[in-house]
Amino acid sequence: MNLIKNVTAKEGYHKIMGSVSAIIIGLIFGFLVLLLANSSNAFEGFITIVAGGFTGGGRGVGQVLYFATPLILTGLSVGVAFKTGMFNIGAPGQFVMGAVSAVYVGVHVTFLPAPFHWIIALLAAAIVGGIWGFIPGMLKAFFNVHEVIATIMMNYIGMYLCNFIVKKTVYNSLKNISLDVKSSAVIPKAGLDKIFVTLHGNYSDVSTVNGGILIAFGIAVFIYFIMEKTTLGYELKAVGFNKNASKYAGINEKRNIILAMTIAGALAGLGGGLLFLSGPSGRHLAVVDVLAMEGFNGISVALLGLSNPIGIIFSAIFISYLAQSGTYLQTLNYMPEVVDIIIAVIIYFSAFALVIRQVLPKLRKKFYERKSQLPTASEEKESNGGEK
Repeated sequence: MNLIKNVTAKEGYHKIMGSVSAIIIGLIFGFLVLLLANSSNAFEGFITIVAGGFTGGGRGVGQVLYFATPLILTGLSVGVAFKTGMFNIGAPGQFVMGAVSAVYVGVHVTFLPAPFHWIIALLAAAIVGGIWGFIPGMLKAFFNVHEVIATIMMNYIGMYLCNFIVKKTVYNSLKNISLDVKSSAVIPKAGLDKIFVTLHGNYSDVSTVNGGILIAFGIAVFIYFIMEKTTLGYELKAVGFNKNASKYAGINEKRNIILAMTIAGALAGLGGGLLFLSGPSGRHLAVVDVLAMEGFNGISVALLGLSNPIGIIFSAIFISYLAQSGTYLQTLNYMPEVVDIIIAVIIYFSAFALVIRQVLPKLRKKFYERKSQLPTASEEKESNGGEK
């Protein structure tokens, strides 16, 4: 038992160090990009990237947490699918379907008082997002349709369907702007607006952060408990390790594939609801022919967080922190895309570290197998008749 614990702890240490190394390499690469773009401000630009999230004081930190909220949920969405051996690239479609469902309830279901209004709106986001994950899961389980193909198609179906719904039900036809959700459907601030605020004399610069970040933390802990401490989590991971072996062990792999994709969709949909139920100061729906970046960023978050729910919390905050730093880089005549390059490099090396962790044990095994087959000194002496 102690040997298993030691091996597990060692593997966890190597995984964490792989992510930390990827972050360091990404930051170094970013500094080189700053040097090439504008060498005179490169050092100041690098400091801005490192300290950017704290630049705006309390409001800056609050904005980091606000934009980290949907990333935690989309990261969990991709991570749960990863653990079950599937690549959920459909988080953008699930995210936007959850967002439009939550906003629809927030705008039109006016008879619900707070807090039931925003709770029902979030439940609607999770249910519709779950449906958007259920369809690719069913196609994968019963017809062996690759989940990447199915989820990409669902992304575009969801995007255009949301545009249609927003035009018909959420937009004010006269002013052509998105209607605000009712105040009873806005997620409460939970006192965070009093904590994450920057004072400028008599003027208070308040962040958009609300109780959604606390909900995201709670869901991440709940998913961790499900995946690590329950039979359901064990079965989902068993299917991810080996579908045939899990089937032989009596686990219904079809049911678990569908369930995993449904859970993944519900999490991404809930992320959309949490972002768009922030009130007038938050995000508003718009009719655009662009997939939601929060869904794609969830892939980055899951990779950097090693698909571990607790790791995903930290990686989502880190990605959001870097994104906020990009907005401050513009004051030094740098394009904010520099931060996107840094994030891309970090994710690349995170994936590269994952490949190395899978290849190195195989190479080490082959090395020891060959070494065990080589004759020892005494065996070689005996084969030579005892001659030196």
